[in-house]
Amino acid sequence: MEDLSRLLNDKPFLESIMERLMLARKFEDEVFSLFKRGRLHGTTHLCVGEEATGVGSIFALKPQDCVLSTHRGHGQALAKGIPVDVMMAEMLGKESGSNRGRGGSMHISDPSINAFGVGGVIGASCPIACGIALSFKLRGENDRVAVVFFGDGSSNEGAVHEAMNLAAAWSLPVLFICTDNGYGMSTPLAKAVNDVDLTKRGYPFGIMSTEVDGNDVLAVYRTVRAARARVTGEGKPAFIVEHTYRTSGHSKSDRNLYRTEAEISDWQSNNPVARFTRVMLENGFSESDIDAIDARTSREIAEALAYAESCPEPAATPRELEAEAYCDPADNGECQCVR
Repeated sequence: MEDLSRLLNDKPFLESIMERLMLARKFEDEVFSLFKRGRLHGTTHLCVGEEATGVGSIFALKPQDCVLSTHRGHGQALAKGIPVDVMMAEMLGKESGSNRGRGGSMHISDPSINAFGVGGVIGASCPIACGIALSFKLRGENDRVAVVFFGDGSSNEGAVHEAMNLAAAWSLPVLFICTDNGYGMSTPLAKAVNDVDLTKRGYPFGIMSTEVDGNDVLAVYRTVRAARARVTGEGKPAFIVEHTYRTSGHSKSDRNLYRTEAEISDWQSNNPVARFTRVMLENGFSESDIDAIDARTSREIAEALAYAESCPEPAATPRELEAEAYCDPADNGECQCVR
């Protein structure tokens, strides 16, 4: 496993980690603010409190690795390298967004950097990861891994178990990462499973399984880095359970009636940004250093929002124009065409 003392002495690395943690937190805060002001439509699932899982995991990967996110994947997308201004434009439904304004919160992707996107169907990305990993194996690309995130609620989905079985049977380079935030929507994990030790899910398939404190970004980084080395070295899948907590609700409409304020407050004091701030202060950084990163990321979010607001709305595609041509003006605006 990566030497911790070496990491703690690498100031540029620690600074880049903190920058991404803060950027993920502030992006989510801005998105929530936009929803409250009626600027965004549909729904969204924020990763406030879970930032270390995405940042720590993806920093441990290589650029050629493919990442498939959960529906709570903004932090994972930012960590993978999708620019914050492009993501903000996508959230606002603009043509310059990562998916030309047509994907929105739950379908952000950028295949050009091997970010294969957020998925709205829980657990459904796991079989896709097997397909990507199979392509690596068939092409002899031995230093590439397909990394798929899913939640503790998704761990009960048949697609997850089928994908684990296939990855093990075919010796595919898949790294399964479960972000265990304790709840499947409003259902506590203990009420949904007989055994809350989710690492055991990998045992029947002979998959190397481990767990880590998902709010400790360096522990996540070291665990994922070691698992990736094992996957590429042995050509076999691995499974990591990252224990974390979303202090935000399940979605923007969640009023948190199933959790106490004390529970949320306790986890807020243990959130990844606060914890890593303490780590940096104990390892050569000053309060002014932290403040500088804070100011820089706040400015980046403000500039991203200004950019997104200035971008044009999506233009109609040829297919959309063709469908519109079948509209009957007599319908008084209530189009009955087959699209």
